[in-house]
Amino acid sequence: MERLCYFLGFLLLAARLPLDSAKRFHDALGNEGLPGYVREHNQLDGWSSDENDWNEKLYPVWKRGDEKCKNSWKGGCVKAVLTSDSPALVGSNITFVVNLVFPRCQKEDADGNIVYEKNCRNETGLSTDPYVYNWTAWSEDSDWGNGSGQSHHHVFPDGKPFPHHHGWKKWNFVYVFHTLGQYVQKLGRCSARVSLNTANVTLGPQLMQATVYRRHRRTYVPIAQVKDVYVVTDQIPVFVTMSQKNNRNASDETFLKDLPITFDVLIHDPSHFLNESAIDYKWNFGDNTGLFVSNNHSLNHTYVLNGTFSLNLTVQAAVPGPCPPPSPRPPQPTSSGRAGDDSLEQSESLDENCQIYRYGHFKATITIVEGILEVNIIQMTNVLMPVPQPDHALIDFVVTCLGTIPTEVCTIVSDPTCQVTESAVCDPVQVGDTCLLTVRRAFGRSGTYCVNLTLGDDTSLALASTVISVPGRDPASPLRLANGALISVGCLALFVTAIALLVFKKHKEYKPIESSPGKVVKSKGLNVFLNRAKVVFFPGNQEKDPLLKNKPGIL
Repeated sequence: MERLCYFLGFLLLAARLPLDSAKRFHDALGNEGLPGYVREHNQLDGWSSDENDWNEKLYPVWKRGDEKCKNSWKGGCVKAVLTSDSPALVGSNITFVVNLVFPRCQKEDADGNIVYEKNCRNETGLSTDPYVYNWTAWSEDSDWGNGSGQSHHHVFPDGKPFPHHHGWKKWNFVYVFHTLGQYVQKLGRCSARVSLNTANVTLGPQLMQATVYRRHRRTYVPIAQVKDVYVVTDQIPVFVTMSQKNNRNASDETFLKDLPITFDVLIHDPSHFLNESAIDYKWNFGDNTGLFVSNNHSLNHTYVLNGTFSLNLTVQAAVPGPCPPPSPRPPQPTSSGRAGDDSLEQSESLDENCQIYRYGHFKATITIVEGILEVNIIQMTNVLMPVPQPDHALIDFVVTCLGTIPTEVCTIVSDPTCQVTESAVCDPVQVGDTCLLTVRRAFGRSGTYCVNLTLGDDTSLALASTVISVPGRDPASPLRLANGALISVGCLALFVTAIALLVFKKHKEYKPIESSPGKVVKSKGLNVFLNRAKVVFFPGNQEKDPLLKNKPGIL
């Protein structure tokens, strides 16, 4: 009897040897997890247990100490980048994407082959062979391209056949995603994605691992492995953007008194899990104005006092969900004294549109200060220059503002559409208790301009805009008329001088010498006449223009 027991035990041990020697998915991919990791998890929809066998002959596994880049890829190492749209609200889908980064000068072409980029030099210089891996040629030399589903190398690591969808022959990478003791296999090109429903995922941070293989004729070679942490939560991921007109820097959470602040709620829901949910936003702005409830994700609020305030937002979403099984009611006796059979009907008539409430929270501390509330351009005036200059104009802008007193003014001159900036000038300003100032700006040529005047201080920037038209110089402009007048006066002066000399000559011929006193008198009279003509036609220009001595555009 004892020998029989030993014999049966030997048979059981022999029968178990193949099972023990087979490599499992968790052996090939590793059992690493975050602290507190537990292998037992609920079944994920569409995922398989990592207790399944792994075909190590077709998909060899990296071992500790292996030089992973030495024989896995020609020309260097391939890097895999794993990203996700985490965090995910429990019950929603989370998507993972793997992108392959090839060594320098390598890329994937339209046929799925890996080729060298043209005119790109790597450490080995320019390659004479355009291909790193010509998988198209390999397909033609083997039965890969015949579409046969019976080929033993057209399978995933667990033995499942490749899907023969359109273009599958150009997909030369195998991706294995592994998390929570389960895996999914994907055939792809240099990028692959997979989605995971989080209904059965434990709340908190979890670890996703992706292992990538490349095709190598009738087998596969591991080229990269990458891990990333994702988070599943029962709290709605909420973020709030805050913006305000005239606010100089909203990122410091400092805003202006007496101007509305726009609060816009952003819910992180990339899988649109909450699209069918009724969402309420409950605001408490911390200024004793009470509780505001809205079903709109955007809301305006104005603080009328300076100070520091605590903002609190609660987002409530009613998510449609399955109803729990109804509790059976005790049978009710009828008037023959027996229990009725309508209890089941009463249970089934309960409302089947059950809802699960999910909440999200946002808190912030904001500071309210004084600032420039409004700017207005009340007048624009062309500055008359004593000496007209071609293609040059000065314009004064009279500006008023409400709120604090500005410390700087900036002028941006753009095209008529206010899109293309032509010049920008900023200057410090010093004004009194009343915000009223004149800004003088120079325009080098005629045309239509968009002018933006911005007044600023440490916390605020206020803007006023206008469109102006700077006229061009007319051909008969004052400057050209003055030049013409000067030319005419010069000719007239020469004519008057000639007449005067002629008169003087005749007078000299017919007057005796002894009449020299009279000559002196007449000479003086002629000199007076010439001097007066000179004053009229050649006036001395003694005017000074202090505006042109200063830089145009400075207050």
